[in-house]
Amino acid sequence: MPKYSTYSFTDINATISHPSYGSYTIQGEGIGDLSISKATDRSVHDVAADGNIMVSKVAGNNGSVAINAQQTSTLHNWLQGLFNYVWSADTSEWAEISLTVTAPKMSKTFYCTGGSFVKEPDEPFQSQGQRVNWSILFTDIQRLPV
Repeated sequence: MPKYSTYSFTDINATISHPSYGSYTIQGEGIGDLSISKATDRSVHDVAADGNIMVSKVAGNNGSVAINAQQTSTLHNWLQGLFNYVWSADTSEWAEISLTVTAPKMSKTFYCTGGSFVKEPDEPFQSQGQRVNWSILFTDIQRLPV
């Protein structure tokens, strides 16, 4: 019998939060997709004039998360409210967004902390509803087994 695997976004749980604004649990309603990207290259090679190569192991767990939400969704409205809050709040609250993403059937959990918005997203207006891309930078993204 052939082996196979299955995937469903509904098996993924995500919660975004800010200590002063509250939290929002993403359970599929109004989200198009969510992508986690690490930013730091973990290895760098330096080549000397004689061809000798020095390999550096680079630390760093920073990265970004892109959340594409339907423009009429409560998720988009919540993220807009969070952006408005942190923009007007004291600067000390700017990078306090956290995100936990759990994919138990894939044995993955991501803990993202130290988050701040890249910018307010572009707002599309067309004959058909669109998705709005929220991009958040995180100072630390840890990928752990469930």
